[in-house]
Amino acid sequence: MAIDTGEASSATSESPGSVSAVVAAAQGGDRQALETLLRDHYDRVYAVCHRLVGNDADAADAAQEAMISVVRGLPAFDSRSSFSTWAYRIAYNSSVDLLRRRSRRPFSPLEDAGDRRVSEAGADSVDEKLDVGSALMKVPVEFRAPVVLRDLCGLDYAEIADLLRLPAGTVRSRISRGRAMLVKFIQPARTES
Repeated sequence: MAIDTGEASSATSESPGSVSAVVAAAQGGDRQALETLLRDHYDRVYAVCHRLVGNDADAADAAQEAMISVVRGLPAFDSRSSFSTWAYRIAYNSSVDLLRRRSRRPFSPLEDAGDRRVSEAGADSVDEKLDVGSALMKVPVEFRAPVVLRDLCGLDYAEIADLLRLPAGTVRSRISRGRAMLVKFIQPARTES
């Protein structure tokens, strides 16, 4: 399932060639091109971070760190992979770093409780999303990351293998195991309600 940011008219969503042109312009110091890249990729970077870290505040922090890393690393970007795959790799690294830091701090169950008001008509859909989101957070990150990159970002197995620096067979195995864990975690939650 690919992410639609709703910005079909943006410069980087038109074609891979236009993304390359915007990247080249940004590498050449064009601030407008850099802003376009960051704006067009932020929602996708945030979505990856959110699915990996599990709450809004940490996802925003990880996405911000990722975008800073994108800006700092842009001069070294060599187009061996697509810009979005490179940005996903940075988002993954930022999220994993944040999870490591978070594992060293005390946990607060009210951390991301937030005020969630929903209409009656959308309650089932929101409940389903919350079920999937909470179940996804129970899946260990080494299985969660490939599932998110495949099912949320729509990357192919080769891109995920390159991004996670794993063999393609390992990626396929982790996606399969991650999905199986996800189903096990979702099913008990639905039978309890």
